[in-house]
Amino acid sequence: MATISDYVLDAALSKLDLEADRIDICSQEPTTYAEATSTYTLGNSTSVSFGAPEDGDTSGRKTACAAISDGTVTGSGTATHYAITDVSATRLLCTGSLTTSQAVVSGNTFTVATFDVEIPDPA
Repeated sequence: MATISDYVLDAALSKLDLEADRIDICSQEPTTYAEATSTYTLGNSTSVSFGAPEDGDTSGRKTACAAISDGTVTGSGTATHYAITDVSATRLLCTGSLTTSQAVVSGNTFTVATFDVEIPDPA
């Protein structure tokens, strides 16, 4: 079985710190940049920031996204997922489920607590 070193996993996670410049809350999990920033978005913030990679909770490596406190809600609905994107490259970097879904109304603001993005070791 092949293994992937922490160095390689850290390089992948470092892309989030170096390239991520927007987080969207979405009504369902997007699979493309367009879905993340247009089709399913209910709001966004450009105050996205990631820390240095570190050991994962159970295996692999992880990085933490700092809490978001200045999100602008641009549509009404129930936010169930988040999407992290690189706007300048129109690239979807990662997605995930919100800890709890949020009902949002256009014109309001949203917050997201600190969360981890983790890459587990190969099984």
